[in-house]
Amino acid sequence: MLRTSIFPSRYVQGAGALDSLDAELSRLGTRAACLVDRNVAALLEPALANASQVSLEVHAVDAACTERSVAATAAWIRECGADIVVSFGGGKVIDTGRAAADDLRLPFVCVPTIAASDAPCSALAVIYDEEGRVVRDRFVRRNPDLVLLDTRLIVRAPARFFIAGIGDALATFYEADACRRAYARNLCGGRGTALAFEAARLCRDTLFAHAVQAVDDCRAQIVTPDFDATLEATVLLSGIGFESGGVAAAHAIHHGLADLPSSHSLLHGEKVAIGVLASLFLSTVDDDERQRVFRFCRAVGLPTRLKQVNVDPEDSAALAVVAKRACRAGEIIHNEPYPVSEEMVVAALRAMDRYAAKFDSLS
Repeated sequence: MLRTSIFPSRYVQGAGALDSLDAELSRLGTRAACLVDRNVAALLEPALANASQVSLEVHAVDAACTERSVAATAAWIRECGADIVVSFGGGKVIDTGRAAADDLRLPFVCVPTIAASDAPCSALAVIYDEEGRVVRDRFVRRNPDLVLLDTRLIVRAPARFFIAGIGDALATFYEADACRRAYARNLCGGRGTALAFEAARLCRDTLFAHAVQAVDDCRAQIVTPDFDATLEATVLLSGIGFESGGVAAAHAIHHGLADLPSSHSLLHGEKVAIGVLASLFLSTVDDDERQRVFRFCRAVGLPTRLKQVNVDPEDSAALAVVAKRACRAGEIIHNEPYPVSEEMVVAALRAMDRYAAKFDSLS
């Protein structure tokens, strides 16, 4: 199997990075169709008003990434006559622009306004149905031509989003390492490179070293070196690590949780964090490692109990729904270096919840 890795063409991060947007876009074209999350449109008006080298067509939208929203966005971009597509917002707005740009074979620029997942750097768009359930993963032809993060903007978002991004990034090492040990395929059609696995490892180590302080800084809306390092880990390092290293049980369990209507109010990274913790009970893992991850999740404010993601650990029917979706044929949970069954997933979720209860009582 060939070794493969893919990356965004250009990555820009820092305080005031939005001031460079006009110059950055001018590298790619002259007319940009800007898809803006309606919730943050007012915050972006000053930056969008300063463009002089590139003409901007701005369209405020609600956060959704469905087949319908992608088709409607592509039609709007075509009408604009744009030669660049830019998405400003969270994961669903980003993915809508990503998919529409791919349909039209146009350069794509990603400007996250929150850091709730590692989606910005990837070539992956998650398509949902109208009820908010994951339908499929759509792989576009290339990674973004530019990812631009203004830390002054992102630190103003509710800390819950930043914490969810940490939860998503936490999975990166554990899933990439599972794929490495299983000789499983990554998301770009081959085996991970040494660079991808080291990016995943550095992502984990950076989170453990800086994320607790970074969350406190985020709550105070202060951009610090800890916040900056954690943001890079959650967006760039996790983006490279998950895509070029591979994904496994944690995200499969997320997909299962997403099939429960009770979980639709939760963020992606919150459900992924539960997937990470449950994955530590699918095989024998040193208790020191389990304690390290549980302690970390508690310290940054990620869920560690099923009730925190609106699941009753005694609800066998709900757990069966999660396990069935997680273990369906061809699912990424089968990238683990051992066979995984639905019964194992149910047992892991219950064992994880009991462990968390015991861990809480000892703390």
